[in-house]
Amino acid sequence: MRQHSGIGVLDKAVAVLYAVAERPCGLNDLCDRTGLPRATAHRLAVGLETHRLLARNGDGTWRPGPALGELAAGAADPLLEAASSILPRLREITGESVQLYYRDGSERVCVAALEPPAGLRDTVPIGSRLPLTAGSAAKVLVAFADSDLQRSVLADAAYTERTLADVRKRGWAQSAGERAAGVASISAPVRDQHGTVVAAISVSGPIDRMGRRPGARWAADLVAAADALHRRL
Repeated sequence: MRQHSGIGVLDKAVAVLYAVAERPCGLNDLCDRTGLPRATAHRLAVGLETHRLLARNGDGTWRPGPALGELAAGAADPLLEAASSILPRLREITGESVQLYYRDGSERVCVAALEPPAGLRDTVPIGSRLPLTAGSAAKVLVAFADSDLQRSVLADAAYTERTLADVRKRGWAQSAGERAAGVASISAPVRDQHGTVVAAISVSGPIDRMGRRPGARWAADLVAAADALHRRL
């Protein structure tokens, strides 16, 4: 749930930004998602467009604007800085694709990714938003989330509550063919300085190379990489 600053116009503008970030939308959808009156939503969207925080698609719908990326580039993220040195080493060890995911509501977002130099790859572009209902990274992020989110996700998930308990017990998760056919992955939780799980670090690739139980091969190296990220935080 987003916080309210007490500054009405600011909170409304932020609501517009979040609504458009969910997926591009026109004025009707924008009003439905924010609950704002039509005139207010239009005025705010046009104002944000003027500042390049929103932009228009060819069909007239609003999408996130280029200024958002420019602002984000100036925001230092200690975890991403740490990942810039840890992920290349993990890719070198495994020879597979590596990713770092944050949880955003009921989705996971790829915030860092590296591909192997050759061979078949599991390409997950940075910025990709994937559901929490399938895949090893999803299991990790849900296993350490609050109980309300767990119940919500488990209703449609490809895994069970028992699976999440196993993830918490052994400290990593694996999957084969859950998120995408022919793809296997293994993920481990990344904790901040307070011990809170803030991300999932993953290795993924073709099942033909990774096997249907990739944890047997890569769990120790993946957990070591997660611990290295934790120490740098």
